[in-house]
Amino acid sequence: MSDTSPNSKLTHLNAAGQPSMVDVGQKAVTRRVAKARSRVVLGAEILKLVQAGDLPSHKGPVFQTAILAGVMAAKKTADLIPLCHPLGLDDCQVRIEVTSHDTITIECTATVTGKTGVEMEALTGASVAALTVYDMCKALSHNILIQETRLIEKTGGKRDFHHVDE
Repeated sequence: MSDTSPNSKLTHLNAAGQPSMVDVGQKAVTRRVAKARSRVVLGAEILKLVQAGDLPSHKGPVFQTAILAGVMAAKKTADLIPLCHPLGLDDCQVRIEVTSHDTITIECTATVTGKTGVEMEALTGASVAALTVYDMCKALSHNILIQETRLIEKTGGKRDFHHVDE
């Protein structure tokens, strides 16, 4: 499971072991893309209601509201996670797909042309979209399960990453 090498070190610590923002001043500007995924187990009955549009909500349709929340969160990642660089995203897309009779999959793809990656933005977007689905459906059940939030792929930085489903 681990992809760390013996020479790996935490990047957000300085020589004295104190928290420190990573200096990206000397890095090359490249197009960087990251995709993250969250799965939400709603339960078959709630999923049917959401798909049919029968779930009353003053916030709007569940999936559309979650998509907007995911994009908004990705844009605010640096405000939420200490030491993240503020990024002007080139693009952010959130997609929600029904993947089984009781589960949805949320994917957030974030893109930037810059000196640092967008993994945290993609992960934040997928996570907040999942939390929004939970928030909008919790009146029907508290048994909703948010699971497997993970990075699926990233390109454009020092090294690319592609998760292989097992």
